[in-house]
Amino acid sequence: MTYAIRIHEHGGPEKLVWEEVPRPEPRPGEARVRHVAIGLNYIDVYFRTGLYKPPSLPCIIGMEGAGIVEAVGEGVTSVKVGDRVAYASGPIGAYAEARCINADRLVQVPEGISLETAAAMMLQGMTAQYLLHSTFPVKPGMTIVVHAAAGGVGLIMVQWAKALGCTVIGTVSTPAKADIARAHGCDHVVLTSEDLPAAVKRITGGAGVPVVYDSVGRDTFMASLDCLAPRGYMISYGNASGPVSVPDLGILATKGSLYLCRPTLNTYTATRADLLACANALFEVVLSGKVKIEINQRYALKDAAQAHRDLEARRTTGSTILIP
Repeated sequence: MTYAIRIHEHGGPEKLVWEEVPRPEPRPGEARVRHVAIGLNYIDVYFRTGLYKPPSLPCIIGMEGAGIVEAVGEGVTSVKVGDRVAYASGPIGAYAEARCINADRLVQVPEGISLETAAAMMLQGMTAQYLLHSTFPVKPGMTIVVHAAAGGVGLIMVQWAKALGCTVIGTVSTPAKADIARAHGCDHVVLTSEDLPAAVKRITGGAGVPVVYDSVGRDTFMASLDCLAPRGYMISYGNASGPVSVPDLGILATKGSLYLCRPTLNTYTATRADLLACANALFEVVLSGKVKIEINQRYALKDAAQAHRDLEARRTTGSTILIP
């Protein structure tokens, strides 16, 4: 037997239950990973509340973890027992001391990156990678808007975009978070209580920006559109304030023939080749020192409910990990 956090019904953080579960045994094509650390991400909240539907209940949530391979199923050649590995794609099931997962979803963690760091950066870092390099490839000299710039994805995006030669306008909810964003390279910081489109127009001399990366959702969607230059790209990749109700598409025309995209990491890492390319780009930029992963909160896995409360209350910055 082993222990895991499970939900038996959707609801608040109190629905996260620490309980004993059978130790999973790997089936053909799978590997069992003994977790050293598990990443906390806002998508975990979506599965807990039911905004995103798990296949069935009860279930173990969580998308991201890192640890040691302790068993492999028939036919597995990509990893072996004893390997240091990490993952950040479905299916859910990371909130556990150990789990089985398809071996082709695991990537080897290179020397120089700890397993705690790997657990803290895989989902957020690969999200930053595909957003900046694939969904809308930024170029030197561009000015971009990054929402939640002091959060997990935000801090990575700010650093990476700066390394790529961009000027970054970041949004944050508090002056303390503004200090964190500036310390990581944010050129301009706008509080969520301020008029973001007005600030962007002032910074850009009225031109607007070519792209907005918005993980907040409902509360910022319209303001994000108003930050864009004609034919700009609105990249909505999260729902921290609630899901976006897509307006009449005509609004994209009236605001400058804008583009709207709702991407997800699973699409960009669907094949083994894409997964490895995305992960290796992340490992490279972290090992270079251009992007530093900030683990600002650690919780015991059994205290996942408190971690969710703090995440939803915007009391966290950078990355958060759960320790089994």
